[in-house]
Amino acid sequence: MKVTITEFPGVLIIEPRTVEDARGYFGETFRADRYATVGVHDEFVQDNISVSRRGVLRGLHFQYPHGQTKLVYALRGEVFDVIVDVRVGSATFGRAMTTSLSEDNHRQIVVPRGFAHGFAVLSDEAVVAYKCSDYYSPQTERSVRWNDPDIAVAWPFPDPVLSSKDAVAPLLRDIPHEQLPHIPI
Repeated sequence: MKVTITEFPGVLIIEPRTVEDARGYFGETFRADRYATVGVHDEFVQDNISVSRRGVLRGLHFQYPHGQTKLVYALRGEVFDVIVDVRVGSATFGRAMTTSLSEDNHRQIVVPRGFAHGFAVLSDEAVVAYKCSDYYSPQTERSVRWNDPDIAVAWPFPDPVLSSKDAVAPLLRDIPHEQLPHIPI
């Protein structure tokens, strides 16, 4: 597998090796011992899947204090994937990183605790899988507004389809620091 280390601590882009032939392809989406060799030591306890249509934007979501490391990848379609560092005291606090996740590039992103995550669907439909290191905790779920001007993500379209919750999410600067993770987390 190919691993790209990013400027954000713990954020990795992983491209698992696939074997392709006339039937299609085969590849491992996760193997604990191999991922541990590149620094992914989290025990994943919950798998999630989302199905979304073109123009849908999900995010930017995180949990605190029950933070989750996530391993995210597209099983079908293509998404414009975004992570934002929301760790108070981090040198990269409030900065975003984007990448493409698709069924064609097989790319995965490791989103550590302390980072908000979201994506916009570029294909007609996208099926996105998430491995999570902690259970979903609705009482500690948080969101940052997708179009926060201080974060300035260059989303692929100006008027996405949003959930009612995401449409009214606060700007990062308006979230009290006690509701955000701190370094070290």
